Amino acid sequence: QVQLVESGGGLVQPGGSLRLSCAASRIIFSVYTMGWYRQTPGKQRELVAAISPGDSTNYADSVKGRFTISRDNSKKMVFLQMNSPKPDDTAVYYCNAKIFGTLQDYWGQGTQVTVSS
Repeated sequence: QVQLVESGGGLVQPGGSLRLSCAASRIIFSVYTMGWYRQTPGKQRELVAAISPGDSTNYADSVKGRFTISRDNSKKMVFLQMNSPKPDDTAVYYCNAKIFGTLQDYWGQGTQVTVSS
């Protein structure tokens, strides 16, 4: 069974920084597109950032220039560096692994990020 475990969430001040990590297991990590999504109560889960097997990246407009996604295939991990977070970035952040065009689509349990002074 594929497992994705997020860590690194917590309370961060506006303008600070936070790094989320996601460790994958039981997965051929290098062939998956890895993504970070977020969700707030009453809203749909939305894509924050994604990175392809070839290291192409895609970001939501709201985080471009502030957040950076990266991956380490040797450690089966994906990261989200959050710089200059804003209160609107407060959400539960989920790690996702998928292969487009297939049923291979897995989620972590989520980690809470709260941006507040």
